[in-house]
Amino acid sequence: MKTFEFEGTNLTLNPDANVFITMNPGYAGRQELPDNLKALFRPCAMMVPDYALIAEVMLFAKGFLNGTDLARKLTQVLRLSSELLSSQKHYDYGMRAVFSILVRAGNLRLELGEIWTEPVIVLSAIIDVNLPKFTSNDIPLFRGIVSDLFPGVEVPTPDYGQLIPTIKQVCIETGLQPTDNFVASTIQLFETVQVRHGLMVVGQSFSGKTSIFRTLKEAMGRMEGEDFPPKVNIHTINPKSVASTQLYGSFDPNTHEWTNGVLAVIYRNASKDLCGASNWLLFDGPVDTLWIESMNTVLDDNKKLCLVSGEIIKMSPYMRMMFEPADLDEASPATVSRVGVVFMEPARLGWQPILQSWLGTLPESTLKTVSIQAKERASRMEAL
Repeated sequence: MKTFEFEGTNLTLNPDANVFITMNPGYAGRQELPDNLKALFRPCAMMVPDYALIAEVMLFAKGFLNGTDLARKLTQVLRLSSELLSSQKHYDYGMRAVFSILVRAGNLRLELGEIWTEPVIVLSAIIDVNLPKFTSNDIPLFRGIVSDLFPGVEVPTPDYGQLIPTIKQVCIETGLQPTDNFVASTIQLFETVQVRHGLMVVGQSFSGKTSIFRTLKEAMGRMEGEDFPPKVNIHTINPKSVASTQLYGSFDPNTHEWTNGVLAVIYRNASKDLCGASNWLLFDGPVDTLWIESMNTVLDDNKKLCLVSGEIIKMSPYMRMMFEPADLDEASPATVSRVGVVFMEPARLGWQPILQSWLGTLPESTLKTVSIQAKERASRMEAL
């Protein structure tokens, strides 16, 4: 047919138009198609791709000479990790994880290809992408896996220049304690910001999530160089404090007027800021399928926010989408695979830095009183 009638309107049929429906009804946020729609579409089953072959082709394309062996080891690391490590909601070993490692390896080869060997570059890429998201119990197991597959290969310590001293100086000035674990988490966040445009810092309260954001922002603002912006702006949003329609925007059913949402306004303004300053959109709140699934086009390679009004806003190179949830229990695998994850635990930080930072806020007279009381308690304990 050349034309057809649709709800009382005559439309011209476009023979080039086609409709694809991607369904994975096994997790939250998706549901089964009704039978009357299923009858109109031809089903097509998908299979797991050959990750080793894809990795081999991409490694050769990026200039690696030993791509076959390195691709096999790369995919073997992810397969063994999925089998031997604990099961966590924020772990992902799929195609996007492989792709992130390959992109990181390609960047390292351009920077250090004349200094590092190819196995060192690939091993460094595997560690940089995967290590930040592992729990404390899984880190030794992961290191054992990579040491077995890359025997005798040692990754040199990266040179961050003045970044680590600057981070420690910022900690001292803001009343924080520059412990080794805190500085390491801040460096992991910095590396994730460099390679991913969407990232999540996951961890319970008192693990230092907010502090590493603020510390890295201040430290990057003080650094000079092409890898560091002149200024970093953080736009904090609590996604659960407003309805999903107030977050993205909505149509008035009576007047058909479009009302902008909180995220739409901030995202649009940040995308227009091309002065070189970084804009971090920080979602400080629990991740829920009601609003996070609408952000899939932003977090994948499209980097576009698609609103119900039909407006499509392109993410600028200076923007980053950041999330600060306590856990990812409600997040779908599609969301987890699209973001880089930095996992933090209160046990790594400990209670001593929190106590020292609190004592630093007290006046000297109170500190003397606390010190005297502590000595008296200690002497009583020794007497007992």
